[in-house]
Amino acid sequence: MAKKYFPVAAIEQLMKRAGAERVSDNAKDALKKALEEKALILGEHAVRFAAHAGRKTVKAGDIKLAAR
Repeated sequence: MAKKYFPVAAIEQLMKRAGAERVSDNAKDALKKALEEKALILGEHAVRFAAHAGRKTVKAGDIKLAAR
């Protein structure tokens, strides 16, 4: 069983805020997977920025820099 980093209900709420009236289960799963992949990559970059700065703690600035 895959870990639930992003609950499917939260994914559906995001899609509805984006303007979707209805969202299929397959669409929710696809967006969930895409977000998890992007978040992992973003996190890895942020960790590298923190390490480069000589820190073990990832700060908001590292995330913002990684998101550019």
